Amino acid sequence: MHDNVENLILDLLEWAGRTERTYQETMEAWRTSCPRLPVWEEANDRGLLEVFSAKDYSAVRLTAAGFALLREKRPHCYEPPQRQGEKESRTTSRART
Repeated sequence: MHDNVENLILDLLEWAGRTERTYQETMEAWRTSCPRLPVWEEANDRGLLEVFSAKDYSAVRLTAAGFALLREKRPHCYEPPQRQGEKESRTTSRART
């Protein structure tokens, strides 16, 4: 059962790491009443996710620990978040070389 929860936690991290998710969206997708699959609760207890206040809603994002676990366990899907303009500067610098 532990492997199932672990894999689901990685699924949650992969899903949440792709784009900013609202807390409501996350709860609709990941909250469960099954005590044997506490995916959301386990990820929070481990400090892999955090809920933060956005403009007029609550949002969910991965913590540094969440990104580190995702990078370690699923390197094929790990893509670090990019800051505004970072992608353009990489493309520009590659074109120059």
